Amino acid sequence: MKTIKELYSYRQMIYSLVKRDLRGRYKGSVLGFLWTFINPLLQLAVYTLVFSVIMKTGIERFYLFLFVGLVPWMFFSTCLTGGASCIMAQQDMVKKIYFPREVLPISYVISQFINMLLTFIIIFLVVIISGIGINFIAVLYLPVIMLVEFILALGVAMLVSALTVYFRDLEYILGIISMAWMYLTPIIYSEDFVPKEIKPIFNLNPMKPIITAYRDILYYKQIPQIGTLLHAFLLGVVVLILGSLVFSKLKRHFAEEL
Repeated sequence: MKTIKELYSYRQMIYSLVKRDLRGRYKGSVLGFLWTFINPLLQLAVYTLVFSVIMKTGIERFYLFLFVGLVPWMFFSTCLTGGASCIMAQQDMVKKIYFPREVLPISYVISQFINMLLTFIIIFLVVIISGIGINFIAVLYLPVIMLVEFILALGVAMLVSALTVYFRDLEYILGIISMAWMYLTPIIYSEDFVPKEIKPIFNLNPMKPIITAYRDILYYKQIPQIGTLLHAFLLGVVVLILGSLVFSKLKRHFAEEL
């Protein structure tokens, strides 16, 4: 509770860091902020070419099936790999002034989350142009699953950012973990392809129910099952508690380690 009160008093600092990150992301590039929309569009074009023309999967409108899972995954993956270095990147500030260290992973995840929200403009455009249509009742559940994913991403970012201060190689290892995690999550395939024998282990992946819920809402145009939302929420909360506990224990010696 003390940490939450302290974080609230430092809300202006979180806001400033988020604003700086969003402004500086494409600083100096010719197209600037437009890359927020161009990047996902280019990825969509590549995946459409590969999986709808060269390697046909048999899944109707596979480009959309893939895209609605890929964008949330990109947010999570960025929090996993980029979040690892968010303390290291601000080491001068950590050494010189006092502030709740949680501010750094929180501001980083918020910044990435805003970027994902903007990318959803592209998703809705693709959904409309594809002719698949929108179930407005189902879309009401979108903020719920976004919030659940935010909780999970924050927990992961807090965990890896604290551990990386003490174990620098983790920053590089996480790139491999992220790639493996993506293939273990039903993003480029349907979870129906997963053998029944390994489903109990497969279901422990906290990103699995999240991707399922996004796909239910935007691809199948149906309300996500309550069990899916509850599953995603519980796993997200467990990861956030774990990340917060580890961060709280390790943050005491950040300044000495940096």
